[in-house]
Amino acid sequence: MSEIKQVDVLIAGQGAAAFAAGLYAARYQMSILIAGELFGGETAIGGLIENYPGQPDIDGFDLMMKFKDQIDKLDTPIAYSNLESVTNNGDVFRAVLQDGTEIDALSIILAVGRERRTLDLPNETEWTGNGVSYCSTCDAPLYRNKDAAAVVGGGNAAVEGAILLARYARTVYLVYRRDELTRPDPILLKVLEQTANIKVLYSTEVTELLGSDETGLTGIRISKQWEGQSELSIDGLFVEAGADPRLEIPKQIGLDINSETGEVHVDRNHRTSFEGIYAAGDLTDGTELKQTITAASQGAIAALSSYQYTMEVKAKWQDVGISETAIPSASSGH
Repeated sequence: MSEIKQVDVLIAGQGAAAFAAGLYAARYQMSILIAGELFGGETAIGGLIENYPGQPDIDGFDLMMKFKDQIDKLDTPIAYSNLESVTNNGDVFRAVLQDGTEIDALSIILAVGRERRTLDLPNETEWTGNGVSYCSTCDAPLYRNKDAAAVVGGGNAAVEGAILLARYARTVYLVYRRDELTRPDPILLKVLEQTANIKVLYSTEVTELLGSDETGLTGIRISKQWEGQSELSIDGLFVEAGADPRLEIPKQIGLDINSETGEVHVDRNHRTSFEGIYAAGDLTDGTELKQTITAASQGAIAALSSYQYTMEVKAKWQDVGISETAIPSASSGH
């Protein structure tokens, strides 16, 4: 049996929130393990990013590499395996990764993000960042003076994305599978109606992505003809069908979930409902703005909260004669 790793904080995830949490935790001289199978989170596969301060026109993967390089310089260890389970015994959490690694941690920061809803079409994954996007806020400016772009979805995010894109592209198609828009806010629907270069295609679905690996996306095939056409030439497709927070571990632990948003509920310091467990990034209801910059800021806040909590635990141990540098096993009952 392999030795159980002991750390002050286990950080679950490998995106902006996790790396920022790791950076700040390392600077607080905490012992750390970052655990996550996929490098970079949504940022790494989001294509070109133009709105991250200090890094204009940077590919999302390259930005995440800069995050990682910074924590690598602080010798922050990374386990390339996802968190499988968490149990608690007193002041110590026993975490198990999918590869079987066991960790005893005084605190945990969950930064596992969301699972985006996709169209589940061939080439969708391959052309992400090459004509296919899941974030209008991030990528709309890339389509300045382009002929056409399309947005798929029928909620607030889709309508907001179409309105934003209409400031850049000459024509924007909003593709929605139902026969009317009922979910978006009334003010958004009013703006949508007043935006002349947005064409709403009701009762329509995207059935095929057109293009090649060399050109990326060049068009879409749709289920219902629009103005006699079943194929539309477009420069970009934005899938704004929503994303679901990864709630397997939060539900296993029993964390409070925001009933309106379906996200892990956190306070201003990114504490969850379970003492010693923190959450940051797109997993949480910390902000409606799901961006790399907000995820990073939340990770930093969570790291500070984790540090303060672990210092309190170690001070309590010292009062009862337990060494500050030793973490009792989660099975010991301390």
